[in-house]
Amino acid sequence: MPNRKDFRELGQQINQIVVQSSDPEMMLKQISQAWGEAFAVDCCLVIAVDEALQPHQTGYWSSEELFSSTTLLQFQLIDAILLLPNRTELLAIDDLKTLEIQKSSQGQDLSLPVQSVLSIPTYFQGKQNGLITLWRLYPYQWRDYDLESAQIAAESVAIALAQIAQAKAIASLKRVINTSTQHQNAINELTMASRNTPDLTQILQLAISRTSQSLQVERGLIITLKSSDLLFKNRPKQFIPKAKVTVVSEWNSNSDLGGTTTLNNLNQSVNNSIALNQSFWLSECALCQQAFINAPEPLTLNFNDDFKVFEQSEVNPLFNITSLPAVMMFPLENQGTTFGFLLIQNSTARTWQVEELTLLKLVSVQVSTAIIQNQTLRQVQNLVDERTAQLQGSLEVQSKLYEKTRQQIDQLRQTNKLKDDFIDTISHELRTPLTSMNLAIRMLRTPGISNERKVKYLDILEQQCNQEINLITDLLRLQKLESNQTPLNLQSIKISSKLNDLVEMYTETWSEKGLAITVNLPQKPLLLQTDADSFDRILHELLTNAGKYALYDTSVILQAITQGDRIVISVTNIGAEILPEDATYIFDKFRRGHGVTDQAIKGTGLGLALVKSLVQHLNGTIEVTSIPIEQSSSAQVCFTLTLPQLPVAN
Repeated sequence: MPNRKDFRELGQQINQIVVQSSDPEMMLKQISQAWGEAFAVDCCLVIAVDEALQPHQTGYWSSEELFSSTTLLQFQLIDAILLLPNRTELLAIDDLKTLEIQKSSQGQDLSLPVQSVLSIPTYFQGKQNGLITLWRLYPYQWRDYDLESAQIAAESVAIALAQIAQAKAIASLKRVINTSTQHQNAINELTMASRNTPDLTQILQLAISRTSQSLQVERGLIITLKSSDLLFKNRPKQFIPKAKVTVVSEWNSNSDLGGTTTLNNLNQSVNNSIALNQSFWLSECALCQQAFINAPEPLTLNFNDDFKVFEQSEVNPLFNITSLPAVMMFPLENQGTTFGFLLIQNSTARTWQVEELTLLKLVSVQVSTAIIQNQTLRQVQNLVDERTAQLQGSLEVQSKLYEKTRQQIDQLRQTNKLKDDFIDTISHELRTPLTSMNLAIRMLRTPGISNERKVKYLDILEQQCNQEINLITDLLRLQKLESNQTPLNLQSIKISSKLNDLVEMYTETWSEKGLAITVNLPQKPLLLQTDADSFDRILHELLTNAGKYALYDTSVILQAITQGDRIVISVTNIGAEILPEDATYIFDKFRRGHGVTDQAIKGTGLGLALVKSLVQHLNGTIEVTSIPIEQSSSAQVCFTLTLPQLPVAN
């Protein structure tokens, strides 16, 4: 047995072990070996206890004779210590057979190979923090010297256990701080994403990824419930609505990319998802039903437990309960309405700490807010789109109304201008002949006028009177044509004879201007069933117009051909070019081309308007083309008349 000096050296040895060892398990093992060798016992057990005197960390040493059963014996001895009559004071038992501690706490036979024990409690700052037990294979009478020496050496062990407890507390605090920091970083990152990222999918993926990583679980899902019910409000506790369950975000530990969570990482995590966007009815999954009924409280289940709320077969296969039986479902809520869950899974069960549940609560609030905001924004956007479409439609209607109003105003302006032109033209065309007639009458009343002068003035009166009559007749006829009040008097007309007669008439009329007229007709006689008076008037007006505007010493070409059952007659002359802007209204009443007034060409602007009305009356068409002649200011002007064969009424 060692002396006091050896025990002082034992204390120094223990202090040296504490200084050199950073591993609590190795430290306790070395201390137990030092004690066992110092007291020459068969095994030594150093135990660190908590405030309830329950073991939480041990160090064990045994002699070579017991080495083969070290592990088994260690646990047997711990169990035996819990049955000792006193663990708070020094206890020496020479022979364990005198005590009934051969049965474990579970009623099993301990079959201890040792026969005696010395138990020394360690105290630090007045509180017990450990227990040292020395064991011998055979009964042994512990001496007072042994007890005194053990108490002295136990002071160093108490300090070592206090340092171990302190190191453990510091490590635990560091873990808490690190966990808290991770949780806070996850919440901060999720908050920033909710503010800066408009994409709800990225926000949800970030939420489930960071939460799952912080909690160190193997799988995380975000699932939503969508129902036609009014968000399940005012529902009975056991009521299961007809709701669609959809996986909107998924994270798996085997797809964790590590490092900083980036947009590319999130997108790749989404691409690697297995259950994403898959749906099923709430009634098809007992797990989801139980979580829905349990809300707003979270649901924690372990399908490996003996007690089962329901069978695995009642759970949707998406959750893979066989491989990941430990499940936590945290509800997503808004104003008492459950519309989804944060679902996290593990292959092994775990006890959820307060700070972990707090993290889930905060994430749940963030996710719920993001989903509600997204739904609100979509509703607002839909309303904005609807109102924008309505406004666009209203603007289009207003634009059409404006355009129609503008057209009506233009038409009114045009009508007003036509009215002014009509009044100016009629005033001129009526007043000029009347002035000439009035002058002729006054001259006829002159005393002593000769017969020759009387005849001259009478001719003027007759000419001007006929001009007035023709103008009024044309106006009346044009009005009747426009109101469809003129009947058709159909006759069969020989085109060749009619055109040849016109050639003779206008050849003499145009002789003073040096105009020649050329007629091109097919060898086969042309017959046209139409109204003869209207046909004659059309040709007369076209030829009169050609002669009026044709240049001196040029030729007017009159041509007729057949096109199917239609007769096409064209009148072509060489004269001033008809500008494109003039061609659009050349057939309108009282509209004449630019430069006509400057050229002092007489006319009322009714001739071509009457031609167009007569052609329409005969169901035909009339067109004008003006092709400029190279190196000349003139143009080849052609009026093309197309008339159909009109059937005779039965």
